Amino acid sequence: MAVDIAASDAPKVSREDLIYRKVTWRLIPLLFLCYVAAYLDRVNVGFAKLQMLNDLQFSETVYGLGAGIFFIGYFLFEVPSNIILHKVGARLWIARVMLTWAIISAGMMFVSSPTMFYVMRFLLGVAEAGLFPGVMLYLTYWFPASRRGSIIAMFMTGIPVAGLIGGPLSGWIINSFSGIYGLAGWQWMFLIEALPSFILAFVVFAYLDDGISKAKWLSQDEKDLLSRNIANDSKSAAGHRLIDGFKSSWVWLLSFIYLFFIMGLYGVGFWLPTLIKGAGVTNALTIGFLTVIPYGAAAIAMIMVGRMSDAARERRWHILVPGVIGALGWILSVQYSSNLLIAEIALTIATMGVLVTLSQFWSLPTAILSGAAAATGIAVVNSFGNLAGFISPYLIGWIIDTTKSIDLGVYTLAGCLFVGSLLVLTIPKKLVNR
Repeated sequence: MAVDIAASDAPKVSREDLIYRKVTWRLIPLLFLCYVAAYLDRVNVGFAKLQMLNDLQFSETVYGLGAGIFFIGYFLFEVPSNIILHKVGARLWIARVMLTWAIISAGMMFVSSPTMFYVMRFLLGVAEAGLFPGVMLYLTYWFPASRRGSIIAMFMTGIPVAGLIGGPLSGWIINSFSGIYGLAGWQWMFLIEALPSFILAFVVFAYLDDGISKAKWLSQDEKDLLSRNIANDSKSAAGHRLIDGFKSSWVWLLSFIYLFFIMGLYGVGFWLPTLIKGAGVTNALTIGFLTVIPYGAAAIAMIMVGRMSDAARERRWHILVPGVIGALGWILSVQYSSNLLIAEIALTIATMGVLVTLSQFWSLPTAILSGAAAATGIAVVNSFGNLAGFISPYLIGWIIDTTKSIDLGVYTLAGCLFVGSLLVLTIPKKLVNR
């Protein structure tokens, strides 16, 4: 009898939930691995910096410009890339994107001058432009808005997991491979860390399905249910046509908000190793292990907040509160920069706030737009917002060279995160709380 009572009290999982769980396990692990590889290849230049600047005699400004120029190529090619993906399908296009950037990322090992550094980073941005907005668009083909908070958070935990893996891995490669076959540690790092992207390109081509109708692993009843939910969800969207992604005032507001958030993200990606080094740690491997803590905490927070947001069907405050907390974390990291323990805690808070805010942000444009409008609108928001990826490292590099201190640059990141969080409240909740 006790067993029967326990069984009757257990939460029941609906058939629809089981179908979405099946879709999640089929799609998200692979997309997650792709994003881990992408983000690792995008920001490993932050670890290369620990040796590269001295080896090549680059200034902080040269590094900042090179790190950031990636996003000029990203900006110019993102919208065309998403339009092509919408027309030719995700399987072929995402595989092409990954193969191209893997080759260019490995080619970073041959950089020998500022000009070559700028060109290779620009080309890497061009190559990678289609992945993130392409996946955001692809998820709208499978999941309705009410389920996207947690799904997007699961996908975007690729950022902190790239930090969890990339920090120790990059530090170990730089320390252990330096001098082998006459190559510096940072050169080996670029080569070795490009290999996963190269392999995953072929996995994507063999494994990914373009949409519900082409999924042979779903029954016809399952396809009908998923398609019906997407069709009903699209009726609530503010835009459907290709041109709506350019014309919508909400798209441009979201672009400005996202620009502020990305300032904070690349403060983490490009400067976290430098900030930890500034607290008194000099060994590259030790720095790598200390980056694990902020990224690990952020991954847990992203999943938790994503589930809370979906359960409450509330989006705006689940963005604003983490954003404000993250800004305070940046400020504390400066105030206690000489105390490694407190600085590490503050950087952990900042990283959690930044990454939770970003993962929840993408529940906004994917709720407002659908269909062809989502293809252009998501790409516009991401490409415009990612201009901050150019502004942020260059601006902070210039501030460091000018003031001989990183403090003002970190305060700037905190201010941007705070302003972006407040602007979220200007979006009507009826548009996004689904």
